[in-house]
Amino acid sequence: MLSIQSWLTTRYALLLLGSMVVFIVALFVARSSAASQEATQLAQERARLTQLILRRTSDAGAPITVPGRRYDSLPGVSRRRPQLEPRVRELLNAVGGYVWVLADTLPLLYESPAARQLGDTVVENINDALRAMRETGASSARVRLQGSGILVERQETLPNGQVLRVVAGVPLSDVSVPPSEFLASALVILPFLLALSIGGAHLVAQAAIEPLGRITREVVDIADGRSLHRRLHPESTHVEWAQLTAQLNEMIARLEMSFGALRRFTADASHELKTPLAVLRANVERAMHAPPGGSEQMIALEEALQETTRMADLVESLLTLARADEGRFDIIREPVELDAVAREVLETALILGEHAGLTVTMPQADPCIVHGDRTRLRQLFLNLITNAIKYTPRGGEVELNLCASEHEVTFSVRDTGIGITAIDLPNIFDRFYRADRVRSRLGERGGFGLGLSISQWIAQAHGGTLTAQSRLHRGSTFIVSLPISGTSEPIRTTVDRRAGQPAGAA
Repeated sequence: MLSIQSWLTTRYALLLLGSMVVFIVALFVARSSAASQEATQLAQERARLTQLILRRTSDAGAPITVPGRRYDSLPGVSRRRPQLEPRVRELLNAVGGYVWVLADTLPLLYESPAARQLGDTVVENINDALRAMRETGASSARVRLQGSGILVERQETLPNGQVLRVVAGVPLSDVSVPPSEFLASALVILPFLLALSIGGAHLVAQAAIEPLGRITREVVDIADGRSLHRRLHPESTHVEWAQLTAQLNEMIARLEMSFGALRRFTADASHELKTPLAVLRANVERAMHAPPGGSEQMIALEEALQETTRMADLVESLLTLARADEGRFDIIREPVELDAVAREVLETALILGEHAGLTVTMPQADPCIVHGDRTRLRQLFLNLITNAIKYTPRGGEVELNLCASEHEVTFSVRDTGIGITAIDLPNIFDRFYRADRVRSRLGERGGFGLGLSISQWIAQAHGGTLTAQSRLHRGSTFIVSLPISGTSEPIRTTVDRRAGQPAGAA
């Protein structure tokens, strides 16, 4: 398996190699196109120079042509005809390249030394190209001259009225680098450029991923589970690394909270089970050693039964929350008259309040219908009411209210109890969490610290919220907000408490 650095270097090398090949091909094509233009310009220059020599010679009054010998290089002109005067021919020989001078009727007057070396096939191609140029009116054409070449034709009218045609040809090899030389040069330069670029890419990749190695080492040090309090060093080199370290730090913080909650959960569950188990064991031992049929044996068994019931309630609460966490707890949602449920729990609250010496009232109970699980909603309301009654001293008040609006209904429980400190308030919905003042109530065993956790889960399972407002020694107010839906058909949903929303519908 390649490292990121090797992967980046390899991919960069392949990309660079492909880019250079494309660049070389494009450069060769562009150079070939430029060579064609340069060859055309060079042929035009030679043709103009030839015209200039002929015009100056004619202007000086010197003869241009003299009788010539039989000449049959070009088809159809195999006869004795005039040719250029020797001095003019010498001047034209200095022009170089492929040059022909023809009379207007196509008799050949002059051809350069290089042109005389051309074979018959090439000459025929030139003739064909000249005829095509005259027919189409083109000023240049591509022909074969030691390979591909450019042929141009210009017309010159002398002062004596004689019309001459000057033809000049330039092979592309005269103005361009041959493909073999071009390829050889590219093969010589390419390895050096590739090696230099790969070395630079390796160094750049190493510098770019160096923070990744540092982050990996720090994560390995933290991943043992005992160093979750540590955080990654913030990266300032690049935005991406800074975002990655920030996200990892947030994840580590959540893991730290989860591990802490798990440790607290284990310790609290052990503590909650340790006391009733010890009491149960003591009562069973008392019953075993008590005289059969005596009152002491019955008292011991009754206390053992109470502790068994207490442990069963604790286990049931833990099982409820565990199923909710795993999304395996079904909520059957159907139309529920919430005001009827509120009045039902009010009756229970009146009985509990009378026993505790409290005044329980419900000034407002608006008629409303929500979609939810009636049993769970009743459990939610009773948990809040029982909590308020438990932590309100005698002579206090507990007030219930059910207020409905267009899209939402709220159920509030306000008491004049001991209240909750600002430090404890954010944690009251955590499992097994109980404020110190609540734990220290004189001679009274508190609950398990799971009631508010279950209540919050029920509220979230119904798409609502549960919030608390409290001040120490001034009482507390718990508010449940639930949405009012227009659906009247029963709906079964499975709720994932970790997300706080229904996870699916069946």
